[in-house]
Amino acid sequence: MPKLVAIIPARGGSKRIPRKNIKNFFGKPLIAYSIETALKSKLFDKVIVSTEDKEIAKISKQYGAEVPFIRPDNLSDDFTNTDDVVSHALSYLKDKGEEYDFCCTLYATAPLLQEQYLVEGFKLLQNTDAINSFSVTSMPFPIQRAFKISAENRCEMFTPEHYLTRSQDLETAYQDAGQFCWTKLEQKSDEIFFAKDSIPVVLPRYLVQDIDTIEDWKRAEIIYEVINRRNIK
Repeated sequence: MPKLVAIIPARGGSKRIPRKNIKNFFGKPLIAYSIETALKSKLFDKVIVSTEDKEIAKISKQYGAEVPFIRPDNLSDDFTNTDDVVSHALSYLKDKGEEYDFCCTLYATAPLLQEQYLVEGFKLLQNTDAINSFSVTSMPFPIQRAFKISAENRCEMFTPEHYLTRSQDLETAYQDAGQFCWTKLEQKSDEIFFAKDSIPVVLPRYLVQDIDTIEDWKRAEIIYEVINRRNIK
């Protein structure tokens, strides 16, 4: 049987929403949803939270995650990327004699995450020669009809040749849903992430909300409340 590990990066220094990862979201710290979903999926040999913050570490343990180390300060600033955090965690585990076949990076700010999509992502990746699978969702508006606002406060289309193209005739575009990413650890890729070595796990838009600002937070609350009131999957 392959060995699977989930790694949840959770920094304490969120600027736009202070203490975002442990801010109360319908009675629980936000990070609790990702931890509980990972555990509920029954996929993982270990669910780990990587943090430099002792309060986040304590709360994460309360909800069932392991926090085997406190992340060093040089991997905890505004410029540290997720890949470096995950690599550090995997190296730590390897030094302790723990090696894994698959790693799933889960984001701490994904209260809409559902275990069925974690399972789907693993199964898709396990049965192909791809290296990654990750959560995506469709763009809500055709990107070919998008425009920017110039320095002169005027409109300028990115692709003006599609000004008169019907929406239904334009190809659907997708974006990273920011919930999870699976990776085969024994393989390496020379491609950028959004390329042929990655498989998309398509989520409905009503289950996706990135949480970076207070407006995002309020929108996530509305979506979560409606989904749970109607028991939508």
